[in-house]
Amino acid sequence: MFVLKILHFIIAIAVIVGVLLQSGKSAGLSGAIDGGATTFFGKSGRKMEDKISKATTIAAVLFMLNSLILAIM
Repeated sequence: MFVLKILHFIIAIAVIVGVLLQSGKSAGLSGAIDGGATTFFGKSGRKMEDKISKATTIAAVLFMLNSLILAIM
């Protein structure tokens, strides 16, 4: 039970960090790194945000499942 609570805390931090890194379409991580150059050079900077989005989705699903498990116990 203690291990699940620690895991729950770590997943919660991962969800928070993932959401904060996805602040908007142009103001996200790619906008901060390349300064909006993707409008001139294409959408190559979106790959990092896609990975962060997928990782955040996985973390959110794990958070919900872990919440259900902790509620049942």
